[in-house]
Amino acid sequence: MSSQPHTRQARGTQNNRSSSRLKLVRVGNDATATVSRKRLRIEVLLLWLALGHCILLVAFPVLPVIALGLWWNANTVSHNFIHRPFFRHAMLNRLFGLYLTLLLGFPQSVWRDRHLAHHADRRWGLRINLDIAIELTLVCALWLWMLLIHPAFFVAVYLPGYFIGLAFCFLQGYYEHARGATSHYGKVYNLLFLNDGYHVEHHRCSTTPWTQLPDRRVQNAASSRWPAVLRWLDAINLVTLEKLALRSKMLQRFLIITHSRAFRQLLPMVGKVNSVGIVGGGIFPRTALILQELLPEAKLVVIDADINSIRLAQTFPELNVEFIHGWYDPLRHSGFDLVIIPLSLVGDRNAFYGRSVGPAVIVHEWIWNRHHTSAIVSIFLLKRLNLLGAQASRLHDFGKVNAGS
Repeated sequence: MSSQPHTRQARGTQNNRSSSRLKLVRVGNDATATVSRKRLRIEVLLLWLALGHCILLVAFPVLPVIALGLWWNANTVSHNFIHRPFFRHAMLNRLFGLYLTLLLGFPQSVWRDRHLAHHADRRWGLRINLDIAIELTLVCALWLWMLLIHPAFFVAVYLPGYFIGLAFCFLQGYYEHARGATSHYGKVYNLLFLNDGYHVEHHRCSTTPWTQLPDRRVQNAASSRWPAVLRWLDAINLVTLEKLALRSKMLQRFLIITHSRAFRQLLPMVGKVNSVGIVGGGIFPRTALILQELLPEAKLVVIDADINSIRLAQTFPELNVEFIHGWYDPLRHSGFDLVIIPLSLVGDRNAFYGRSVGPAVIVHEWIWNRHHTSAIVSIFLLKRLNLLGAQASRLHDFGKVNAGS
């Protein structure tokens, strides 16, 4: 008789364990179902976007739609399909790959193999297999049909749009990795390109869904203010313009007048200024020339890492400033009442917009990046100046500068 309570207790314990296991299974199944539903919604959205691209291409078969559509799809729908195929069944994935092949005009299997080799950091070589042969045959058949039925459209519209789109893709891939994997955190670009700007984060884990990339942003990751396809503008618009100014007195006067007008609007709000640090003020030293006139009693110090830029600035005999050759380091280069940050800053320029103590800061920015108190330099130059109060907070990672301000 004494064994009955133990038997009942054992049965009760087993029932409790079974119940707990059942609850865990239910919770696990619920979580899995939730993740599956979210993934399904994401993939359905991508399918609709791929269909929308086709409809737009048929409705408006013009060069810009062909070029921009190829570039956009290759970096959004097609790119996501490579890393996370949309369907469970291999046949459906193959059919969708054929659809993308016809839509974009190049074999999806080639794009997939080449891109995955890039992520694996191994050399890629074209190897024809059955899938690639079928896709190449479809592309050739489509192009032959267009050439026979609509020769003028094929030669004058489709092919130019196609090759321009491929050129955009080349620029995208090159500048995403020109200085190592580099991200772009602009909201508009990442909205339109499904968070494609989070490139450092994508390389950390290439299978992460695009909707989760912003949550996995890497601190102090290499980043650019420009989307990858436009990063060549950094060299063209900044360094080239600086050097052109050295050859044109008219351009020098234009730059001095436009920048001086903006500085005159902001300097009265700074207060008393005894010393100014001008970061990257070499080549054509317009900021130093302007502040020398507007702040005649202040000490001006130009900090530039490029000795050639400093030597070019020193050719201006009217310039009376101190030059420091080196990267700007707020810990070493301190004690200024005002710091001028150039448009050409390489690093985390958002650090200057943090709220903390420090000198007043004037940041050269593109005209669409308005923060705090601001003054437009020139609509033609697409440029403005932003005045930040006693901020300049994070002293350890403001970045490096390699051109004039």
